[in-house]
Amino acid sequence: MVDNIKLIEIPKITDPRGNLAVIEKDTLPYEVQRVYYLYDVPSDAYRGGHSHKECMEFLVALSGSFEVVLDDGTSKKRVTLNKPNKGLLIPTGIWRELENFSSGAVCLVLASHEYEEEDYIRTYDTFKASLIDT
Repeated sequence: MVDNIKLIEIPKITDPRGNLAVIEKDTLPYEVQRVYYLYDVPSDAYRGGHSHKECMEFLVALSGSFEVVLDDGTSKKRVTLNKPNKGLLIPTGIWRELENFSSGAVCLVLASHEYEEEDYIRTYDTFKASLIDT
């Protein structure tokens, strides 16, 4: 399952004045319900450490870089995000951890659902057990 996760090219308009990246309703397979961003994350810290039951997320490194470790319970994949015109679509049922944030890194997240604590799987053991139940 993690082998199928890919970076999505964000359409951009190039101009002598700079680039403009555009995320419109057809860019993602869902309507965005929540937008948030991570910044000032210390380089030795990590974020994430959870999975979602229903929420999909699209991550973009607006500035700097960071790594996303994806885990489907069987295999893992590490993806480096470091370009503001490429994003990572994370489907449901994937454990994710974000780490190795560069100085000044900003991670934009476009989520398919509003925040609901019940949608989170917050421990890896519970995540692994949920895979057996499906």
